[in-house]
Amino acid sequence: MRDSTKQREVESCSTRSHLRWRLCWESELELDEHVELAAFFRKIYGQTGSFNAKSFEGSQSWGGARPELRAVGYDSMGVAAHIGLLRRFIRIGTVDLLVGELGLRGVRPDLEGLWMAHSVRVMYPVLQELKVPFAFGAVRPALQHHVARFSRNALATIMSGIRVRSTLPCARLDKPPTRTEDVVLIVLPIAQPMSEWPAGTIIDRNGPEL
Repeated sequence: MRDSTKQREVESCSTRSHLRWRLCWESELELDEHVELAAFFRKIYGQTGSFNAKSFEGSQSWGGARPELRAVGYDSMGVAAHIGLLRRFIRIGTVDLLVGELGLRGVRPDLEGLWMAHSVRVMYPVLQELKVPFAFGAVRPALQHHVARFSRNALATIMSGIRVRSTLPCARLDKPPTRTEDVVLIVLPIAQPMSEWPAGTIIDRNGPEL
């Protein structure tokens, strides 16, 4: 699977952009590419507050957990969009479940309407090759309208009323070691049907958010 995914490029067209998507494993990225991605995330995440951009100082192109696979969208202006993938076990109730977590999402403001649909569709064939039972991503409830289209085309199931607990990337004496957030969950059945997704409203990542 690694050989077939390495340096794979996918053309993605829309009425507003022509993106060239590059799929690459984390170990394939060069230092200058990390620097370029870090600058992209500082700009994107900094829109919601300077604190959110601090994780991406210098050449650090990840904020919490580090992805193992990335889809990076490019256009004539450089990096335009990004989504990361990390295989991990999460716990729902008493069930440990292998998933492909989709996170570290970002898109330039001029392409805001494209970010979720295009990046997930690019990553979907990779998830099928990896044969993970499910893929999932979490967004703030305020962004629920951005993911509604997935429930319309049956690509994913959207769940509200879910809480996700994560560990903080860095332990600090003035903060608790974990954070629990209300989220809207996006679940994509890959190697198992949606009926096999465990029941429960609290998900424990047992690690930092991607």
